[in-house]
Amino acid sequence: MGTKALVAVTALVASVEVAPGAKPLDAWQVGLAVALIVVSGAISLALGLGLERRLAVAALRTVVQLLAIGLVLEWIFANQQWYIVLALAMAMSLIAGLAAVNRIGHQYRGMRWDSVLSVWASSWVVGAVALWGIVQPDPWFTPQYAIPLLGMILGNTLNGISLGLDRLGAELDRRRDEIETLLALGATRWEAARGPIQDAVRAGMIPIINSMMVVGLVSLPGMMTGQLLSGAPPIDSVKYQIVIMFLIAAGASLGTVSVVLMGYRRLFSASHQFLHHRLRRR
Repeated sequence: MGTKALVAVTALVASVEVAPGAKPLDAWQVGLAVALIVVSGAISLALGLGLERRLAVAALRTVVQLLAIGLVLEWIFANQQWYIVLALAMAMSLIAGLAAVNRIGHQYRGMRWDSVLSVWASSWVVGAVALWGIVQPDPWFTPQYAIPLLGMILGNTLNGISLGLDRLGAELDRRRDEIETLLALGATRWEAARGPIQDAVRAGMIPIINSMMVVGLVSLPGMMTGQLLSGAPPIDSVKYQIVIMFLIAAGASLGTVSVVLMGYRRLFSASHQFLHHRLRRR
């Protein structure tokens, strides 16, 4: 299974056409990259980690999904219609909102709705600022700008929401006795839940803050790298990357805070009771 998946990855990637300005890759060069995945799978097999099959499937899915979206984007770029761009943006937002809660350890009823709403609202608000206030493409729905910008914001907002919700449920469950004691002594629901809420928001913001701390020193992010490979001047690439990093941070911040607060409202009643029974382990 793993070997067949990796062979398929090699064949699929080798067939990809490279954008103008980037150096084209031959099949043997793509195969060398795939060989690194094979080495990782061999290490997993040798150590008994059991990750080799998952690694192969993940590699195959990466290639298939990227090729699929490449074909879709090629069609969208050719048609340049606002309703097509809007439909794709809605689909991306829905998938991101649902994916954010798939692996959360403590869940509650309404979590998926909260996640979708938070992803949608935060990403679209930040995306609107990017398109109408900063980049200002003409028309505003130009897919070469609208879709990549929204995609980057969605991906990082998804991570923040997922980490925030996971930490919120874990902290509320772990500190149940403390919270109920505070409530019994007369504390409001906010006073009792403030600590877990703060921990949850911090957890959701850690990845983007870490990225911002080392960007340009340790890593060159995707947009900047792509522009450099396509021959854009380095300073222009840097300007775009600065804008992207701040947009991503804003989206992750708004999404994490909003979804954590919505979770808090669902798990604490207006009469200042902790509704622990609504939390359930996966």
